[in-house]
Amino acid sequence: MTDAKPTTTAASAGGVESVDRALSIVGCFQAGDHALSLTEIAVRTGLYKSTILRLTVSLERAGYLVRHQDKSYRLGPELMRLGGLYQRSLRLEDHVRPVLRQLMRESGESASFFRREGAWRICAFREDSTQAIRDHVHEGDRLPLDRGAAGHVLTRFAGQGSAADFAALPLLSFGERESETGAAAVPVFSQRDGLVGALTLSGPLTRFTGERVAVMAPLLLAAGSRLSETLGGHYPDSASQSA
Repeated sequence: MTDAKPTTTAASAGGVESVDRALSIVGCFQAGDHALSLTEIAVRTGLYKSTILRLTVSLERAGYLVRHQDKSYRLGPELMRLGGLYQRSLRLEDHVRPVLRQLMRESGESASFFRREGAWRICAFREDSTQAIRDHVHEGDRLPLDRGAAGHVLTRFAGQGSAADFAALPLLSFGERESETGAAAVPVFSQRDGLVGALTLSGPLTRFTGERVAVMAPLLLAAGSRLSETLGGHYPDSASQSA
């Protein structure tokens, strides 16, 4: 086994190779990993075991890794502290609005972000379509939770959602809240709060044909997955790959 090196070397990219390698050790842990053996880390990173042993000394000292008596490793408490700082520094609007603007530009339809409040859904952020004919929803509007694609997402994914739920994305609605309006929606997750909202594209039914929805679906899935990752949440790999 040889030490893994990025396609662009650390030197040419302006980085430090030893730091890149240390970060690759921390980054090789995945959801569901309680601890990893030295061999497992070596397989995932492509690094020599001797290199890993040197780097883990510094990572343990800094609190990024903890070594068990059986010589396996788990992630350390410093990562939790940094994760908490990152979460507290987030302003949801700063991350949602650019995503909505991009969705609106790429799809041509109005893009919204809804949050749940009891038996209602609230339009927290909105980017209106530039087309003359569009649905009319405003930031702050309170809409029924039991009608519309966003409402279905906020209900169905309140407990994170099953594999079948993710396979069904985006959830669609046609004429449920308003007879002439269609919508498609996906969930957004954060590490701290789980489901934080629903990303939605909406517009007149005449533009929500099967062909148009097929274009919107990957845009929504990619945006929902990307925004979730920004907030520390994630989509299952199968859902992300379908985007």
